[in-house]
Order: sequence, then structure tokens, then C-alpha cells
Amino acid sequence: MRAAIGVDLGGTKIAAGLVGEGGVVLGRASAPTPAVHGPGAVLDTVVRLARSLAERAGPEIVLSGCGVGSAGVIDRASGAVASATDSLPGWTGTPVRDALAAELGLPVSVVNDVHAHALGEALHGAGAGAPTVLMIAAGTGVGGALVIDGRVHSGRRGVSGHFGHVPSAEAAGRPCTCGRTGHLEAVASGPAMCAVYRESSGDPSVTDGRVVVQRAEAGDVHAEASVALAGRALGRTIGGLVNALDPDVVIVGGGLASAGEGWWRALREAADDERIALLADTPIVGAALGADAAIVGAAALITTATPLEEPA
Repeated sequence: MRAAIGVDLGGTKIAAGLVGEGGVVLGRASAPTPAVHGPGAVLDTVVRLARSLAERAGPEIVLSGCGVGSAGVIDRASGAVASATDSLPGWTGTPVRDALAAELGLPVSVVNDVHAHALGEALHGAGAGAPTVLMIAAGTGVGGALVIDGRVHSGRRGVSGHFGHVPSAEAAGRPCTCGRTGHLEAVASGPAMCAVYRESSGDPSVTDGRVVVQRAEAGDVHAEASVALAGRALGRTIGGLVNALDPDVVIVGGGLASAGEGWWRALREAADDERIALLADTPIVGAALGADAAIVGAAALITTATPLEEPA
């Protein structure tokens, strides 16, 4: 059986899996991301996890390579990190592909972690069988990807999918993490939802979006409004993207996808208000693979060898 190692490399956790045919995860391993110790320690952790999975693979497994979905903007040509946030200090410029290939002795391919997530869902999750999949992930930030015929559209500089940084009427005047104002992420992310709740309720203690959701479910009117605002803002953007891209399906994932019926209702109603009539039947569905999505998508970079993401 042909299989590949898929790695989901984030700022707090590194998860890896041995992924076989059909996106089936045959084994898993994970470790905290040693971000404070620098890029070398992070890569060493990836190598350790990958080797542990390779050693546990049976003799019937033919290991084809290692795919990595990494935090940060990834340069497609070099497999290096073109840009990253402070969640991974010193990560910008790290030659992830070449460093891992040299250590593992395997072909390695690297994409952004949200791109890997989208690819996993498009090939083996909620978008399986759909030619064009639009994936939106809303959590700490808002991102996503467009997957066409099993290929991630990464864009000229690898930045495609930063949907959190499109203008949003609901976010007018609100500061965004990128330093600008009025972007979707400033109102539709988990931290933004908390900020809106703190402002309206006068309770400065809430810093976890799950608390806002719990309070909304308990009938807190300020929490209900904050959750609905986040859902409505994201839904309007999704409706606009559907009009612009005409995908076969829209998949919504990330931590806020579990924010409850109030969030989903606001999202769907806002998307319906924005979509043109001809696209009113475009499905908007929840993600299916959970935490395995990025692992499965990263491994698919190797097992499917898509032209946009050739292994080294």
C-alpha cells in the first residue's frame, strides 16, 4: 500500500499522520510546537514525529514522502516560509522543504496549513467529488482556499485565501490584526467576537469565544448578538465569494463552526441575502474531517502529486 506522512504544523501543536489510500489515517503522532526554541527545534520535532510514524508502518506500506501544511505564507517554488506571524518566532525564511527532505531522505512538499486543510476536505471530506471547492475556516483568524480539480489555488505569492482581510461592512472602523481597519477578521474571528461581547456587555473578563457561545446558548442577549454578528459578517462575505467564484460547494470549518445554531443561522441568512438567484442552491456545509483535515491534505500533496504542488 502506498502511503505518505502528513504534517499539520501550527504555532502551538504539531500533528502528524500516516495517510493511506483514500485519505485514511493509519497512525497519528503529535507534540507541542517548541516555538520559543526557534525554527531548528520546530523542524527537529517534525522529523521526530515523521520518523516515529515511519518506524511503526508495517512492511506492506510503501512510504512515498512527507507533505507539510505549515503556518505562514509558503513560497511554492522553494518550499520555504515567505512570511509568518510571531506565533512562530524566526519562522520567516525557514527552508522547510529542503531541510526536512535532507533529514528524512524523502520527497517533501509544503503548503500553508489552511491550504492543506482545504485540500483534505476537498479530496476526502465534505467536498469529495466536487470539482470546485471553496473552503472557509473561521477561528482565531479567518482564512481558506479555493480548490479546483484537486489543486489548491495558492496565487502568485502563496497568499491566496486570506479571506479575513477582505473589507466587511460589519467591521467598519474596527482594527484588524494586519494593522488596517474594517476587515472581516476584525469582526468574524473568535477573538473579535469576544471583543464585541466585552464592549456590549461591559464584562472585560471574557477572552475565550467558547464562553461567549455558552452564554449565548444560556440566553445572554449580548452574547447572542455577538455570535450573530460574527456569523452574519462571515455569511455576507461567503455570499459575495459565491457570486464571484461560483464554486460547487462551500465548506465552513474552524473553531467557530461549532458556535451553534445561532451562528449558523445568521451565516446562512446573510449568505442567502447576498447570493444572486442563480446561485441560491450552492451548498454551504460544515467540514467533515475535523482535526485530520490538514494531515490528510498535506499527505495528498505527495500521493496525488498535484501540478501546483509538486514534491521536491
